Amino acid sequence: MSERPSRIDGERTYDKDPDLPSNEVTQGPERAPHRAMFRAMGYDDEDMAAPMVGIANPAADITPCNVHLDDVAASTYEAIDESDGMPIEFGTITISDAISMGTEGMRASLISREIIADSVELVAFGERMDGLVTIGGCDKNMPGMMMAAIRTDLPSVFLYGGSIMPGEHDGREITIQNVFEGVGAVAQGEMSEDELSEMEHEACPGAGSCGGMFTANTMASVAEALGFSPLGAASPPAEAESRYEEARRAGELAVEVVEEGRRPSDFLTKESFENAIALQVAIGGSTNGVLHLLAMAAEAGIDLAIEEFDEISRRTPKIADLQPGGERVMNDLHELGGVPVVLRRLLEADLLHGDAMTVTGRTLAEEIEHLESEGRLPDDSELDADWLYTVDDPKQEEGAIKILTGNLAPDGGVLKVTGDDAFHHEGPARVFESEEAAMEYVQEGHIESGDVIVIRNEGPQGGPGMREMLGVTAAVVGQGHEDDVALLTDGRFSGATRGPMIGHVAPEAYVGGPIGALEDGDTVTVDIPDRTLAVDLSEEELQARLDERDDPEPAYDTGVLAKYIRDFGSAANGAVTNPGVQWD
Repeated sequence: MSERPSRIDGERTYDKDPDLPSNEVTQGPERAPHRAMFRAMGYDDEDMAAPMVGIANPAADITPCNVHLDDVAASTYEAIDESDGMPIEFGTITISDAISMGTEGMRASLISREIIADSVELVAFGERMDGLVTIGGCDKNMPGMMMAAIRTDLPSVFLYGGSIMPGEHDGREITIQNVFEGVGAVAQGEMSEDELSEMEHEACPGAGSCGGMFTANTMASVAEALGFSPLGAASPPAEAESRYEEARRAGELAVEVVEEGRRPSDFLTKESFENAIALQVAIGGSTNGVLHLLAMAAEAGIDLAIEEFDEISRRTPKIADLQPGGERVMNDLHELGGVPVVLRRLLEADLLHGDAMTVTGRTLAEEIEHLESEGRLPDDSELDADWLYTVDDPKQEEGAIKILTGNLAPDGGVLKVTGDDAFHHEGPARVFESEEAAMEYVQEGHIESGDVIVIRNEGPQGGPGMREMLGVTAAVVGQGHEDDVALLTDGRFSGATRGPMIGHVAPEAYVGGPIGALEDGDTVTVDIPDRTLAVDLSEEELQARLDERDDPEPAYDTGVLAKYIRDFGSAANGAVTNPGVQWD
């Protein structure tokens, strides 16, 4: 826990709402034992006469994404205190996706989203909190924290911990993506182990989440479009003073939203989710954003189908050339004015719902005007960046996210375009029952131009946990096969993955999905313009193969992973575990 700031001199002026949940543990003579416990932690009468605002903090030495969050939380704590609130900080877990990548431990990543949501919900419910500031660093923190706020429907603000600055190698900026791809280059003999070691030492210079438009930055960005964070909150780097200004702003706003009774259900609508998707596809955001937005919409009781991502992507151009498809990172966007710069361009082109409400009590359009009036958003005519395109002259005519269907993915598969938008590929399947088997095959140099690598049994239940496969995809790209080898899986990809890689194939193999019927040599077609993912087999032959297939044994029969084999829903619906929002 971060060190508690000293109490503020003078008396609080907040007139506490008698209907706030915290009154159940702070008011009346029968609550004297409860107040005694608070006094043991340094709280006093003034605190207990104020709204209780929880600060959910996943700080940990497990990942650079979260290693600095105690300091971020301390700034929020102080701002809540100075705003006449009663700040209560508590912790929750995190998993480092980058460190667990390529190992059995990666199965824990998506499960951590659910545990974060469950744990924050439980603390807020059990301790009778009045509001929340939920902080996120690594990838699954963001959706997990927002899912908890949605479930509790307490007045809440989401706060991002900020992204890492790029490293420098051989006169160019690099990120962790370059290191993963370097592994493939070494295996191919295109890079020496010494150079890979140099990159390893230089790629991650400090605290913060991965710098490209990978999953963490994608979800922090869409938090602004959803209305969960004030505009401009996503882009300040983790170690910049402006990040701590955002932390203070979140604390001040948290007390305000409690006082005003402004809840997630007041601003989360179908329109706000459509805004989030439009932003995601315009900036080339992570495929994981599809999974998480579906899950969050389900928690909010908002009807959102995976096909709608494709509908919005067809009408929304890609206008930001950020990694992994481009060269720029989050800090480059921050120097231009941050996510609001992109939102303004989309709004002016009628690609957003400007009347969607936000956590500030202003609409999205009003928030943009507010930033402009404060001088925090430069005039669009002053922006000079050849990597940030206009809607009229975009990088690509359509957004980056594509939903493919066909006899291999009746419920959809997800692709992020980082290259040719007109990609068409037919080739023989090379089928693997696990990520490890595929990685061994790739590292041994067996892949050939035209191959379609198939990795199955890695879905939400079959994995369990939908492991991200940046190791495999980066090795394929690092060996020079970014454009001539496709890969499909019922698992997931890192936001740093690039190339024709189709994930979230549903139904997954474990529950009898058609991907489970594929055999080596089957001809698979990937067609982006037609949104097709298919195998050259009749429905009868596919079904016959599935009928002959033995039901797979669960990968784990005890412990937390066994629990999630039982509880996860389909990736097509966000892979949720909340029994109140499961689908057939």
